[in-house]
Amino acid sequence: MGPAGDSARIGRFFGVYLLYCLNPRYQGRIYVGFTVNPARRVLQHNRGRKKGGAWRTSGRGPWEMVLIVHGFPSAVAALRFEWAWQHPHASRRLAHVAPRLRGEASFAFHLRVLAHMLRAPPWVRLPLTLRWLRADFRRELCPPPPPHVPLAFGPLLPWASAPRPRAHPFADTELQPDQDAETCCSLCARALQDEECPLCCPHPGCPLRTHMICLAEEFLREEPGQLLPLEGQCPGCKNSLLWGDLIWLCRLGTEEEEEDLELEEEHWTDMLET
Repeated sequence: MGPAGDSARIGRFFGVYLLYCLNPRYQGRIYVGFTVNPARRVLQHNRGRKKGGAWRTSGRGPWEMVLIVHGFPSAVAALRFEWAWQHPHASRRLAHVAPRLRGEASFAFHLRVLAHMLRAPPWVRLPLTLRWLRADFRRELCPPPPPHVPLAFGPLLPWASAPRPRAHPFADTELQPDQDAETCCSLCARALQDEECPLCCPHPGCPLRTHMICLAEEFLREEPGQLLPLEGQCPGCKNSLLWGDLIWLCRLGTEEEEEDLELEEEHWTDMLET
């Protein structure tokens, strides 16, 4: 079974979604929100404010969740993305995006904003996935998403709420790190503390085990002005690796169970300004 198999404990999920109103009276209205559980959240919206929905959607259903952006490293990162998508005119990162045009549908405007957000810092550096939950609503984004942001289709499975490794040759191999191996960083040679989660190359036979910051610095040699890597070459086996996949694999089996109200989880990308 591969690393994304059913038996793996999946990491926490943070997503920002787009709702589309199907009510003939309000048809075409849009709502952008944050969720840790897409299936439950859309039910709350359709059941009204008293059942956990938002006041802007209450009494105006049915609402359909047509797309979701996921793969954020923390709740704060996702909430900042949500705020900027809701208020593009107030985000300095989106000052180049033209206001909504006369005659432009709200749905088209929100997709236009999203297209620019996926290309703008800091979000362009995150290992995000753009998922169309309703294929009949799909539109081509202009500009298109960056190459490292995959398109996905269909609902998220209950056990698949975290980003999956994407098209790597090790996708069908089991990860069985040698527990007796020397616990030193392959790059700096300093000890890997027990409380740390070292990054390991998932290619069979590659012994690479490093501190997260050490490998990040190695990957960023070609991009000295950036803080978050996108991809790089493994120093051990020289295979190409996506940073988002390494983080996802590192977190397998280490994440706590999802707690919907616990949104205080800190991550260093939370300090990036939006």
